[in-house]
Amino acid sequence: MEESRMDIAEISDKVQQMKDEIGNIIVGQNDVVDLVMTCVLADGHILLEGVPGVAKTFLAKIISKLIDAKFSRIQFTPDLMPSDVLGTTVFNMKTSEFDFHAGPVFGNMILVDEINRAPAKTQAALFEAMEERQITVDGETYKMDSPYTIIATQNPVEQEGTYRLPEAQLDRFMMKISVGYPNVDEGLEILRRHQQKANFTDISSLSPVLTKENVLYLRQQAANVVIDDSLLRYIVEIVEQTRISRAVFLGASPRATVAILKCSKAYAVINGRDFVTPDDIKYIAPYVLQHRIILTAEAEMEGYTPIKVARMLIDKVEVPQ
Repeated sequence: MEESRMDIAEISDKVQQMKDEIGNIIVGQNDVVDLVMTCVLADGHILLEGVPGVAKTFLAKIISKLIDAKFSRIQFTPDLMPSDVLGTTVFNMKTSEFDFHAGPVFGNMILVDEINRAPAKTQAALFEAMEERQITVDGETYKMDSPYTIIATQNPVEQEGTYRLPEAQLDRFMMKISVGYPNVDEGLEILRRHQQKANFTDISSLSPVLTKENVLYLRQQAANVVIDDSLLRYIVEIVEQTRISRAVFLGASPRATVAILKCSKAYAVINGRDFVTPDDIKYIAPYVLQHRIILTAEAEMEGYTPIKVARMLIDKVEVPQ
């Protein structure tokens, strides 16, 4: 693992190199890339939400290509069974024993496309894998390889033939990131790129920027980032606001406080620092909280969204000096 050693500045350079490579293919979405990389370094899973055609799946494939690790893709459909995801045991005629045939959930970077297309039974197949990095089939436990990151996508608009993710599963995603439309200039740049080279979506020529060992080392470095005790209290007070606000029916769990801590450390590393600032927490906290809170009917009727409420609640907490 010695060859994967790097200092904070070099880590920041590596991440910037990945962002540059992504920027050569995908126009805009800089914040989305920052947040996804933060989750990868914080050892968390990511839920990308956006309408069709905003490059959610493509972004996940590019990031997986830039990290030299085993990539696996699962297309969720209404007829998908848990065994299609986890794998199954098959009787071996030669040995007269049952052999386990691993499913696509085994890998390092797992893309789960349109996660809300599969019924609850199949969605639940991911519960153990997401939280404990293992699965149990026929009484046998199989460990996942490290690093292990699930990047799931879903369409927030089309509801026909979809199954809403339960709160227990949403809580297992470190961040929910909304992928929006490009602005006019970005839309123009997309058309120009298509005009210049029609097959710019071909990513087969991309070379990895990070190895598996690099990612594991970066996670270790992120875990060692310094955070003042006053900032720990700041995180707890932010999450506490979601539990006492009249606009929120269900507040965030203790898992949210841990996620904000891990993400703020990873975000500091990405920005070339070995310490966390209040701005790191303020930036990443809404994306950690928005899928963990349920608004009251009154708040929804007034046009509030979870991320808007999350930002309002964060602003209510006094920032440590």
